[in-house]
Amino acid sequence: MPMRVTRPFRRVVATAIASLTLLALGAAPADAHGRPGNPWLDKRFLHIAHQGGESEAPSNTMYAFRRAVRVGADMLELDVHSTKDGVLVASHDASVDRTTNGTGLIRDKSYRELRKLDAAYNFVPGQNAVPGLPPSSYPLRGVRTHDKRAPRGYNADDFAIPTLRDVLHDFRDVPLSIEIKGTTDADTESFLRNARLLADLLDKTGRTRGVIVTSFNDLAVAEFHRLAPKVALAPGMQGLIGYFTAGVRPIDGTVALQIPVTYQGIPVATPEFVARAHADGYAVHVWFSGTAPEDVPTYNRLIDACADGLMSSWPSVMERLLDERHIRRPCR
Repeated sequence: MPMRVTRPFRRVVATAIASLTLLALGAAPADAHGRPGNPWLDKRFLHIAHQGGESEAPSNTMYAFRRAVRVGADMLELDVHSTKDGVLVASHDASVDRTTNGTGLIRDKSYRELRKLDAAYNFVPGQNAVPGLPPSSYPLRGVRTHDKRAPRGYNADDFAIPTLRDVLHDFRDVPLSIEIKGTTDADTESFLRNARLLADLLDKTGRTRGVIVTSFNDLAVAEFHRLAPKVALAPGMQGLIGYFTAGVRPIDGTVALQIPVTYQGIPVATPEFVARAHADGYAVHVWFSGTAPEDVPTYNRLIDACADGLMSSWPSVMERLLDERHIRRPCR
């Protein structure tokens, strides 16, 4: 889960501790012997493609998702926003400016308008989306608009902004980690709207297993859980900080802690933290997003710390390392 790392750590901790009484607390369900019964603890090791592997393919596109699964990823991580006509789409950003040939907020566009955009327009291999470079920097620009031939095995639609419904349909047998986004951090209502739309969509599609839902905003996680109590959760910022600093168990329904490698220079994904989370019945999935160098030495260190899964923006690199180390994955 791409947690923001720009807020001063002390202020966030203070806010989290003050808000702990507002959080619903709960442990993982116990088995017949009283031990934590969490199926996600049995899935180690999970190769999770973050945004579909945004350093190797355009973020949150069907091309990225299909490619990551073909490379060997066990699970897909994606983010959701909603259009003005209430369609949930896979996108990390609230606006289309950075990644596409369009401008404006997703919430201000109909899905029909959004569908026309080229989601690979600013993709630079190895750098994610970087606007403003020479046209030759963008090898996939124009595939969506039929100005360039699609890579073999893919088509122009794979380079559009996809609906979450399409992702659920096409990857019905692939575990998904879905982050509820909002237009801005301060716009709580946008988080809640997207939480409600997500709960409704998962109910209509019957997708309650093989999915973990999370959000930077804890209120969105709580609202989603109220409406879809059978779907597994990972807590938001306040829930994570409460557990990390004071051992307070996160919201009921939590199966995994999705954590950064470090936060404001403080190591988070340590062997000690992973061991404590496992003892309390939670799986640990680690994301990068600038919190540490994303390279083979860091991958190895986190695997050796017994993390249950890593969210990689480099699926090919991750898969090659896992094969070299003969690390077993759930689907193998």
